Amino acid sequence: MANAKKIARLLLKKYPDPKIELHFKNPLELTVATILSAQCTDVKVNEVTEDLFRKYKTANDYAKAKLTTFEEEIRPTGFYKNKARMIIECCRQIVTDFNGKVPGTIEELTSLAGIGRKTANVILGSAFGKQTMGVDTHVLRVSNRLGIAHSKKPDNVEEELVKQLPKKQLTSINLALVLHGRRTCKAKKPLCPDCVLYKECEWQDKVAA
Repeated sequence: MANAKKIARLLLKKYPDPKIELHFKNPLELTVATILSAQCTDVKVNEVTEDLFRKYKTANDYAKAKLTTFEEEIRPTGFYKNKARMIIECCRQIVTDFNGKVPGTIEELTSLAGIGRKTANVILGSAFGKQTMGVDTHVLRVSNRLGIAHSKKPDNVEEELVKQLPKKQLTSINLALVLHGRRTCKAKKPLCPDCVLYKECEWQDKVAA
C-alpha cells in the first residue's frame, strides 16, 4: 500500500505553494472560468476571461446576457454553445436562488447548471478557502499510478484520497497533484526519471529511472 502521507509531503516540497492556474478575483469569476475550462486549456480560458470579466461583473450581468453574443465571446474555449447556455442558466440560478452570490457548500453548488462535484470542490477550495479534493483527469491518473487510489470513478477516488491525506492540506495537495500531472506524470509521456515520487510510485508501466 502506497504511503499517502509521505507522497503528500514530497509533493508539497516540490510544489510548496500550489495555485490554480485559472485567473480569477472572486467566486463568480472562478465559477465561470471552471465551466469554460472543460476540454480547454487554462491558458486559453485566461485569454478569454481577461475581456469577459471586464464586461460581466455580476451574476445578473451574465443572466441577462444575449445568448448569441455571449457564444461569440467565449467561442475560442470550444463547445461554446453548450458552455454559454450553462453559464447563463447557472447565473440565473445564482440570482434567483442565492441572491446573486455564489453559494459556499457542495450541495448548493452542485444544484447549479454546469457545476459537477469536481468543479464544486475546485470552487470551494480555491475561492472559499475550504479543504477539498477535486478529482480531475490529472488527479485521477496520478493517484491511480501512485497506488493511493484504485478506481476510474472520480467520486470513489475523492473518497479514497480524503481518507488517507491530511485534512488540513487537502486543497494544497489537490492542486499539487494537478500540477504534477501536467508537468511530470503526463498521460502519454510521463517523465518518470525526473519524478520526485519515483520511489513511492507503484505504477507497473513507469519508465525506468
